Amino acid sequence: MALTSPAMLTLRSVSPAVLVLALLAGGPVRAQEDPHLALEGVETPSSLAWVQGENAKTLPVLTGDKRYQGLHDAALKLLAAKDRIAAPSFVGTTVFNFWQDADHVRGVWRRTSLESYRSADPKWETVIDLDALAKAEGKNWIWKGADCRPKTHDRCLVNLSNGGKDAVEVREFDLTTKSFVRDGFVLPESKQTVDWLDADTLILTRDWGAGTTTDSGYGMVVKTLKRAQGLDQAVEVFRGEKADVSARPHVLRDAAGNRVVLIERATDFFHTKTFLLDDAGKATPLPIPERSSIRGMIGGELILTVEEDWSYRFAPNAAPRVFPAGALVAVNPERLLPPKTSDLVISNDCNPCQIFAPGPRQSIDQVAVTDHRVVAVIYDNVRGGLRSFSDRGEWGWDGATLPVIDNAAVSIVATADEGDQLFYSVEGFVTPTQLKLANAFNPKAGADTVKTLPARFDASKLQVEQKEAISKDGTKIPYFLVSQKGAKPDGSAPTLLHAYGGFQLSKLPVYDPLVGKLWLERGGSYAVANIRGGGEFGPAWHEAALKANRQRAYEDYFAVAEDLIATKVTSPRYLGAYGRSNGGLLMGVALTQRPDLWNAVVVESPLLDMIRYTQLPAGASWIGEYGDPAIPAERAWIERYSPYQNLKAGVKYPLAYITTSTKDDRVHPGHARKFAARLGDLGQPYLYYENTDGGHANGADPAANAKRWALHYTYLSRQLMDH
Repeated sequence: MALTSPAMLTLRSVSPAVLVLALLAGGPVRAQEDPHLALEGVETPSSLAWVQGENAKTLPVLTGDKRYQGLHDAALKLLAAKDRIAAPSFVGTTVFNFWQDADHVRGVWRRTSLESYRSADPKWETVIDLDALAKAEGKNWIWKGADCRPKTHDRCLVNLSNGGKDAVEVREFDLTTKSFVRDGFVLPESKQTVDWLDADTLILTRDWGAGTTTDSGYGMVVKTLKRAQGLDQAVEVFRGEKADVSARPHVLRDAAGNRVVLIERATDFFHTKTFLLDDAGKATPLPIPERSSIRGMIGGELILTVEEDWSYRFAPNAAPRVFPAGALVAVNPERLLPPKTSDLVISNDCNPCQIFAPGPRQSIDQVAVTDHRVVAVIYDNVRGGLRSFSDRGEWGWDGATLPVIDNAAVSIVATADEGDQLFYSVEGFVTPTQLKLANAFNPKAGADTVKTLPARFDASKLQVEQKEAISKDGTKIPYFLVSQKGAKPDGSAPTLLHAYGGFQLSKLPVYDPLVGKLWLERGGSYAVANIRGGGEFGPAWHEAALKANRQRAYEDYFAVAEDLIATKVTSPRYLGAYGRSNGGLLMGVALTQRPDLWNAVVVESPLLDMIRYTQLPAGASWIGEYGDPAIPAERAWIERYSPYQNLKAGVKYPLAYITTSTKDDRVHPGHARKFAARLGDLGQPYLYYENTDGGHANGADPAANAKRWALHYTYLSRQLMDH
């Protein structure tokens, strides 16, 4: 049975008496009793009027604080600083960068040579001025990247977003003339995945019209589109199912001239059926794990990480090859396809072949493929390293390390389209980011530090520790603490505890100028909890908090908070919580389940109504993470933690700051709106602010981001630093 749509659940469907009784009782809000469904109308007049009213109440409180302007100016100075590291990307052998500052609020896409980029003063050439484009067209364009034509590197598909939404308009751009191609490819706004099939053909998924999108709002029909064709002339090559998350194309090429066209049919957020598309348009399923991620191709072999144990038998009488969850594997896709020779056993054959398998406290965070090497960021107890792997044929793969720093976050920034050059960054909580350039083909040569971010805050009085808390079930939960040297353990340190705990995403020891300048330098402490649900220790760490086990992530977070209190780093009076997106859900649970632990909770871009989340775009895509509230057994354990349904009368909640964006088309703003409105029903104080632009990131340019962070830290200062 189809889930009920928001339009069918109106205030008219519930009697006023029922609503009043529900509010007075302060009991859980059920979908059929929800008095705030109208706030799910993203830009309806009534919703926008409510937003304007809330903003009008909150902004004077926070912007009127004597600290706000100083925090804003400091944030803007950091975000718009011209001595930031210009993050490089490659188009061919040319270095490109997207840059925003006070003079380029929307930003410029620009380029320079590698030699120039390595110099102290690169000579940049502007390719697209987004501020000028937005002004000329009268549009609120936000940059969402570009995908350039392989081999020739002369034309790119530029993605432009209206206000920061995930949905983008795609236009073909000529890098030679620095202009949009007359009569070139133009794809109207949609959530879409597009790739170059050849110089004059695209393969893509998008909203093609009725019946072509999934319940999650993503494309499920893959088509090819030739130059000069209209969308109505595109040729369908694959069709998924409405209950899928999406179906999307993935074109891979390697230095040897191989090309593989894959169709990835995501049946949920973590399970994908992969198909090999041949030149005739036939899609054949590949027998690789549904829980795996394809990272690239080298020498005709796909490079993938497997997120579940995989046992593969090349032939019936061959010994199975077993690859543990989290392993990095190389496999030739053609060799996986039928027919197989039933009596064939190849003793020294390495297909599939294990490249690297992490240990129990390790994980693979990133993988990149150059012309001749596979490069992987590997974390050991949440400390980063970097290895370059080479294929030794029948002897398997061999790895060599590239230089990093101790106790660091490591990130692959860019790999060359041609050759083996690699940009990567290393940083720590109090160690400014270094950008390094290495040749992955020759890791023994080391790496050159080509850029170093100037120190953005005074770290001389700070110390960094990695500690452990014990969760309710006895599991050891690591966390980092950045605190003031010599601080007395008397429970008085204003402390901000951050976590995410979902989707196998790790929280790493990164250098954050905003946290440093706006919080640490002003006397605050900062803790980052590596709770279950994340990817810090591989797939098993994530799976431990999936679906029915979601409460474990919350108990991990509470355990870290309790450890900070027990060791007298801080106390509930001075402890604050911050999380965004899935971390915003964590904040809602922190507020409703343990209001005694905090005096401040920043709930940003959150999921909060977990009973209706699948009915709000793009909620259905996350059923693999949270479960399906349409299934009674799953609804039962979702109801136990869903923050919106668990706000109750008679409970003293700390003053929460709830914030989102009208243009967020990933996590619906209705979650935040309804949660705030429900707090109001219960007579509880709260602060609510909604940015009318910004998308899911809730800040599309330096000015908007400066305001965003100044509001955050003004609120935190009021709650945790004032006596």
